[in-house]
Amino acid sequence: MSDLPHQPNAAATPRRRYAIVGLGSRRELYQDGIEKVHSRWAELVAVCDSNPGRIELARARSARNGARVPPGYAAADFDRMLSECRPDVVIVATIDSAHHGYLIRAMQAGCDVITEKPMTTEAAHCRQILETCRQTGRHCRVTFNYRYSPPRSQVKELLMSGVIGEVLSVDFHWLLNTHHGADYFRRWHAQKRNSGGLFVHKSTHHFDLVNWWLGAVPVAVAATGKREFYTPAMARRMGLSGPHERCATCPETAACGFHLDLRSSPGLKALYLDQEQHDGYWRDRCVFRPDIDIEDTLNALVTYDTGATLSYSLNAFNAWEGYTVAFNGTKGRLEHSVVESVYVNGTETVQGGVSADGVRLRIIPLRSTGYEIAPWSAEGDHGGGDRLMLEDIFLPEAGPDRFLRKADERAGACSILVGIAANQSLVTGARVQLADLIGELPPPDFAPMPSRAAPVPMPPRPA
Repeated sequence: MSDLPHQPNAAATPRRRYAIVGLGSRRELYQDGIEKVHSRWAELVAVCDSNPGRIELARARSARNGARVPPGYAAADFDRMLSECRPDVVIVATIDSAHHGYLIRAMQAGCDVITEKPMTTEAAHCRQILETCRQTGRHCRVTFNYRYSPPRSQVKELLMSGVIGEVLSVDFHWLLNTHHGADYFRRWHAQKRNSGGLFVHKSTHHFDLVNWWLGAVPVAVAATGKREFYTPAMARRMGLSGPHERCATCPETAACGFHLDLRSSPGLKALYLDQEQHDGYWRDRCVFRPDIDIEDTLNALVTYDTGATLSYSLNAFNAWEGYTVAFNGTKGRLEHSVVESVYVNGTETVQGGVSADGVRLRIIPLRSTGYEIAPWSAEGDHGGGDRLMLEDIFLPEAGPDRFLRKADERAGACSILVGIAANQSLVTGARVQLADLIGELPPPDFAPMPSRAAPVPMPPRPA
């Protein structure tokens, strides 16, 4: 199916020291990866967060994992943590707008860094991260787990094989249902100052996939967007008296199909409801409240340095979850679609789990009959991608990866700048050149793709 990492000699490999800053639900993936799955060559030496309750939850999880319980540090003591605990690697999983500060300070202290996507939310901060990488010689690993999902790696292999020739255009449409999509409008993501909006927070995954699939660097973006579903007017159209403050105190819970009961999920209750006393953060804000400033419907047209174009859309209130993508090439067309399961962040559901027969791959040669291809598959979160990504992160001797799935700060920049440029285009109505945001984009390492100079055979004459 795909290259797997070699198992290293644990006895000859010293354990790397990790610290995690930002202890929300995503932290559990890395903590368990360090303390349970890859404990032979990884050690968690510190945890850090602005909420003391979540610090203690992380420490309690270490005890349950049978690992040494790491010291906990407040966010204000991050630099002291670096000095006292001397981590080799800092994993950043805070809110998006805070990523850059921790990444830069950790690299300046001599640490390598790993960050959740998006790498940051603003062009100026992106420039600072790239400059810090150059000055310190450190690199910023961006955890694009979507690259590791077996069907998406399979798409990459098919495109690399040249079966549809050189890709000239891509049509990519991502749909979030009203379980997953609504969740962005309850949380801190609902303000652009925190998340950059869905063009940055969510679409970063998708833009990176296309950049990686094509082996190309984006150069310009034009975009449109609106918020028309998660609004006070929509609440009234659904028969509610209007938006309320939060689900926990809502007088219309029985009538609202978007009600989220934090008490009904052990994970959400422990991580958020029980910790409100420390910072006042509400995880269950009304999805129809007026202070939301992110869009729920987005469209973008992206141009690449190869001449390829991407037509992209994101809808956050759809009847089903998943995506469709089609690559139009000089020798034919590749179609790929995925129907995903219900997911709410922080609950016990699995993100990226697909329904039965939910993955489809099809090749349609020019002027010939199309055919189906059996998709690769794996178990686990994000369609099995999380497990493979963690192996690539924590195993000290990874095997060769012909897909070059590992992403650094260059790939992080290429993905977020598409979203940042799209946000700028929403405001100005103009097409935005990415070079105008931070200068020339450094090209990431991409696996070789079919050349524009490659000969293209004449398609057969129709029968």
